[in-house]
Amino acid sequence: MKPLAALFFVIWAGTGSAQNMSSEAGPVRVEEMITGLDVPWAIDFLPQGGVLVTELSGELLLWRNGEKREIGGLPDVWVSGQGGLLDVMVPRDFDESRELFLTFAKDHPGGAATALAVGRLNESETALEEVRTIFEASSGNSGGRHFGSRVVEAPDGKLFITVGERGDRPSAQDLSRHNGSVVRINRDGTVPTDNPFVDQAEARPEIWSYGHRNPQGAALDAQGNLWTVEHGARGGDEINRVREGRNYGWPVISYGRHYSGAKIGEGTSKPGMEQPAFYWDPSIAPSGMVIYSGALWPEWKGDFFVGSLKFDMISRLSGDPLRETERLEGPQTQRVRDVVEGPDGAIWFASEGQGAVYRMTPAD
Repeated sequence: MKPLAALFFVIWAGTGSAQNMSSEAGPVRVEEMITGLDVPWAIDFLPQGGVLVTELSGELLLWRNGEKREIGGLPDVWVSGQGGLLDVMVPRDFDESRELFLTFAKDHPGGAATALAVGRLNESETALEEVRTIFEASSGNSGGRHFGSRVVEAPDGKLFITVGERGDRPSAQDLSRHNGSVVRINRDGTVPTDNPFVDQAEARPEIWSYGHRNPQGAALDAQGNLWTVEHGARGGDEINRVREGRNYGWPVISYGRHYSGAKIGEGTSKPGMEQPAFYWDPSIAPSGMVIYSGALWPEWKGDFFVGSLKFDMISRLSGDPLRETERLEGPQTQRVRDVVEGPDGAIWFASEGQGAVYRMTPAD
């Protein structure tokens, strides 16, 4: 499947920290905001200004007025391969609660597991206090891959966390384990009484959906619906509209193949298993995702922006059915790990390849 309709053709103007590129929406300005990073994984914003960036190696950084500093007090982070400090989420009530939520790889019997911690940012913005782990996947696995690990605050205040299958493919179909699932918990880590599997004896009650491989991007649309983007194997990267209790098929169905070239599972469809809203073949190695509000680009309202680790670009998708319509690519978009919308409607993205965070706005 190759639905690509158009590409962004890049025109780089001048030198320095800001450059322009062309797009179907007109010229776009890309400004270098935060530099000197190693492997930036996630970005979020404090309501009174300031940008938070996680580093895979275990550091949480605060950037404000051109300066960055490290925030202390973090939980112990297991760092290996794809494991480390992963997502950061600033809840809507931060001004009152001062809470920050962090997903990370946590040391666990048998290896490491995806976990979620919460702590309060002190008034001097130098450290987290009262840090506690409120979710930890049920089983650890050796090796350093497929942690998933986005956290999203739903409109009702519940939290969604994406959990990869840790390279243990059959576990994504096992409701007695969290591997390969999207989990839904209350703000304090307890289980919502309306979760789909709370009354199923052998199922983990936190599970909202299952049959996922490695969902490294998650976002809400304007209606509050949850969407994920996840890695396939060789082909079959997927965008999914995540619904409660649904099975998304991995490793029974897939539009990709194993890296060896062997067939995956039983084919591309099976009764009782969900179809993706969109898939890429060949794989783009998708990462962070945002569904855009339209604040600065009204013509992009409701469009999906997905970072690519493989093709060094940002994919824009739109329409119903969803299709890829443009690719934004240039020197800044080397291994794009996260894509988010800033408070003013600017699009920010983190580049592992450049070790930097950029801000994208309409050019003058």
